[in-house]
Amino acid sequence: MGLREYIIRRIITTLILIWGVLTINFLLFNAMPGNPMEAYLQNPSIAMNKEYVEELKRIFGIGLPLHEKYAKYMINMLTFNFGHTSPNFAGQKVTDIIFGIALPNTILLMGISSVLAYTIGIILGVFTAYKRGSKFDTFFVASALITSSLPTFWMGLIVQYIFGFTLKLFPIQGTYTVEKVAELSKNPILFWMDRFQYLVLPVMVITLYYYGGFLLLTRACLLEVISEDYMITAKAKGVKKRDMLFKHALKNASLPILTNIAMHFASVVIAGAMIAESVFNYCGLGTITYKAIGMKETPILQAIFYIISLCVIIANFIADILYGIIDPRVRYE
Repeated sequence: MGLREYIIRRIITTLILIWGVLTINFLLFNAMPGNPMEAYLQNPSIAMNKEYVEELKRIFGIGLPLHEKYAKYMINMLTFNFGHTSPNFAGQKVTDIIFGIALPNTILLMGISSVLAYTIGIILGVFTAYKRGSKFDTFFVASALITSSLPTFWMGLIVQYIFGFTLKLFPIQGTYTVEKVAELSKNPILFWMDRFQYLVLPVMVITLYYYGGFLLLTRACLLEVISEDYMITAKAKGVKKRDMLFKHALKNASLPILTNIAMHFASVVIAGAMIAESVFNYCGLGTITYKAIGMKETPILQAIFYIISLCVIIANFIADILYGIIDPRVRYE
């Protein structure tokens, strides 16, 4: 099977998987005692006008037979038509809240944190595997276990106290300086400088929490291949240590690492920032989800569930394609 056929096959599989996830999500919501959307519309604590109620009934097909409701649901999910939130939550379009505010902020925060965690963890994992049993190995493995075991909210409070309250180097909460937003918006350089000072502390916490897992995984994967015959041959031929570790050992041990990165990106980058974002009051997907749960905003929760599922599927699709490129043997299995 060539690479083109392999990609086409994976695309078809991915589309079937998206349909399956949407169908299961629809059936679960409708099988629950008391339809969540109908319960949301009847919630007396949520201020709703008649137009808002009628819009949600039309979008989600409330009151229609199950097959008609399923058709409407599929069309809405595939076209990202999630309706509006209630006036209690802002009364905005769900897509504007998620794609215009929350998701870009979360991708910026978790994207920077994850790239740092991947880079630091993989590089240190390669060298700890090469220096197995040394003080270097012991120190970094122990530190990785410690930082990945500490709760993110506790680390967040510690860095806030040290770098915010004591040293006063960085702001401890927020997404940008609200008082200066009009002034900063006129100058993109100053705007992004302001944004990044609010990112430093949460990025530090998230990187410290996640790099350890990649260090330990990379170390374990390399220990399986570093004693293989081709590695001994490469060393006997005088191949440079850097080339031997990164071009030979890491490449052949990269498939489990790629899988972990794909799953981490989908489930953690998109959905796993709730605690960190709440501690730093950072306006991202995690904070929006937390607020929506507290206010029982079913439309936005349903949309977020779908987006997270979609991201997991797409991340796995990308990982499958990378498998086929890195290791051609995968295409013929």
